[in-house]
Amino acid sequence: MKIAFVGKGGSGKTTLSSLFVRHLAATGAPVVAIDADINQHLGAALGLDDADAAALPALGEHLPLLKDHLRGANPRIASADQMIKTTPPGEGSRLLRVREDNPVYDACARPVELDGGAVRLMVTGPFTDADLGVACYHSKTGAVELCLNHLVDGRDEYVVVDMTAGSDSFASGMFTRFDITFLVAEPTRKGVSVYRQYKEYARDYGVTLKVVGNKVQGQDDLDFLRDQVGDDLLVTVGHSDWVRAMEKGRPPRFELLEEVNGRALRTLHTAADATYGLRDWARYTRQMVHFHLKNAHSWGNERTGADLAAQVDPGFVLGEEVTAPA
Repeated sequence: MKIAFVGKGGSGKTTLSSLFVRHLAATGAPVVAIDADINQHLGAALGLDDADAAALPALGEHLPLLKDHLRGANPRIASADQMIKTTPPGEGSRLLRVREDNPVYDACARPVELDGGAVRLMVTGPFTDADLGVACYHSKTGAVELCLNHLVDGRDEYVVVDMTAGSDSFASGMFTRFDITFLVAEPTRKGVSVYRQYKEYARDYGVTLKVVGNKVQGQDDLDFLRDQVGDDLLVTVGHSDWVRAMEKGRPPRFELLEEVNGRALRTLHTAADATYGLRDWARYTRQMVHFHLKNAHSWGNERTGADLAAQVDPGFVLGEEVTAPA
């Protein structure tokens, strides 16, 4: 299952995505966690110290390897240099799977131990001084989009992505790459403004969107969120001494997380699993192609000097049964 956490800056989306990753790991599920926010905090939230978090390999710095591996033997892609962030897979492409070992994971993922379990962590990489004035941060997150386009996950396998703050993910088609999107909202007008943007933008793309109310302190906060987001409100989360200790770098064992917050995580888990039966790989593939053609026309063809529409394999549909070359 592919799961996104979104929300305005400071809403708590990274904290909640890290708690959800810990919850999944505690169940023994295979998990790939991806920090797609340029402000890289997921590693620290998962317990890495500053040095280890800073040493994580950046996906954006391994684009040549990533493109070369995913291209595989796809005859529609003349060279890895002609792949862009939206390039869809086709016959002959290599795909990524949650449980496998592959050169992309070897170069770009690192295991993180969590209370006896382990998850794979991947990060886009931060926006550096060298990027100032010459690069757009979407060039960093594009590596995540390329991975998601080529990723096949099954039941009880999880890819959890901590997305960029606000509605910036709509600058690409990445917002359509998920089985479910959890929007973390505080009980304030600013807190629900991103929800309204997301709801409006995602309306025509079949995005499953659920709101997680965070920093909810009483009935008035709960009533406000229910009034603003209606049935999209899935669950609320309040103060956590466990989270406060984690933010100080001294997290207790995860089993000591407050029961009320543990129940909230189980609710998220149940909601994510429920979307498995709603999967439509044909629609997923069509959306992938839709955004690729938009990017090809607006900038990709000029950038690469090629007609990127020719990369689309009209007979290919991504799905769990698809096999790819080794």
